[in-house]
Amino acid sequence: MDTYSIFRQIADSWVLLAMFAFFVATVIWAFRPGSSKMYADVADIPFRHEFQPAGDGDNTPALHPKEAR
Repeated sequence: MDTYSIFRQIADSWVLLAMFAFFVATVIWAFRPGSSKMYADVADIPFRHEFQPAGDGDNTPALHPKEAR
């Protein structure tokens, strides 16, 4: 067998299996129990300073303790 045929057989079987396993693992990781609170927190980032502007470095406490500075 030439090199192309060997790589083609590997890609058709093992790489396909590896990509499917990666996909399943990613879906399980995304929908794991307890992740909904984290996703809800991340989804609210644009609305954290809706009623009050963010502090500009003058040690003004922000509305949310997890805010990146």
